[in-house]
Amino acid sequence: MKISGFTMGKNISKLYYPMKESVLSILPLVDEFIVVLGDSDPGDTTRGELESIGSDKIKIIDSVWDTGKYSSGTIYAQQTHLAKKHCSGDWLFYIQADEVVHEKFLPVIKQRCEDLLHDREVDGLLFKYLHFWGDYWHFHESHGWYRNEIRIIRNDRDIIPWRDAQSFRKIPDFDGISYNQKAGTFKLKVAEVDAYIYHYGWVRPPRYMKSKSIVFNSHYNKKQQSGIPSERKLKKMTFDYGVLNNLPVFQGSHPSVMKDKIAEFDWGDQLQYSGKRNRNRAPHKHEKLRYRVLSFIEKYLLFGTPVGEFKNYKLIRKAPA
Repeated sequence: MKISGFTMGKNISKLYYPMKESVLSILPLVDEFIVVLGDSDPGDTTRGELESIGSDKIKIIDSVWDTGKYSSGTIYAQQTHLAKKHCSGDWLFYIQADEVVHEKFLPVIKQRCEDLLHDREVDGLLFKYLHFWGDYWHFHESHGWYRNEIRIIRNDRDIIPWRDAQSFRKIPDFDGISYNQKAGTFKLKVAEVDAYIYHYGWVRPPRYMKSKSIVFNSHYNKKQQSGIPSERKLKKMTFDYGVLNNLPVFQGSHPSVMKDKIAEFDWGDQLQYSGKRNRNRAPHKHEKLRYRVLSFIEKYLLFGTPVGEFKNYKLIRKAPA
């Protein structure tokens, strides 16, 4: 059995992504790791960070982003698809640049891949998620945050990154462009794996978080592409995470590869841990009354069962061997 890891990115280091940690976290599990790097700004250090790992498993593929051809966020899918095409494993482990796997889950994941290798009914593996917010000690479990996602897929040419590559679908005879298409697509049949993805995409200094939000949104909205503020203006803009003490506190341990990253945490004085929400900004989704009510119902009345959650997969029960 061979497992390939793959990911993509552009200007990662400037936006405070833990891509190096993402790669390191699953490197012991995979036989190769494909990274597609887009044409980045001259000051981006992502390539150097990856090369500093010093592993011959890592293969860097250079690419050029064409957001005109691949709009509405599909540039992420196209770049992810490019990385997937370079993979040679039986199973392909897709990890985004802000996702990390705890080392305690690696044996569990490997065993699950071995157990289901020849079960052709299974297209992929479904992981649980921890979404950290603001710092490394608060996380989301509220309505509207996805609780599961596909991160390991079978090496099948018909399995395509879908929409903005948060997930995958089967698209026979794919035309190479229509990553947003619904017609003629099929949800993957997946089995659960008892492992978590630690999502750190919302853990960064407020200035970096604001920059990330603006740049990220520009890839979905053509009107915003020409309206990105200059780097000088971006430095003066900050993101308001809201009151963190309204969120659950993380009691577990972080992946060991995150030790140095967590040690760099120095923006606690820029966060709000108590008091009332700033009414001068639009509320975050989890602060809105509707979502607070739904979160309460899910947690205390339905024992964690989500209400109206969109699931881009078909879950099939497969007991451990």
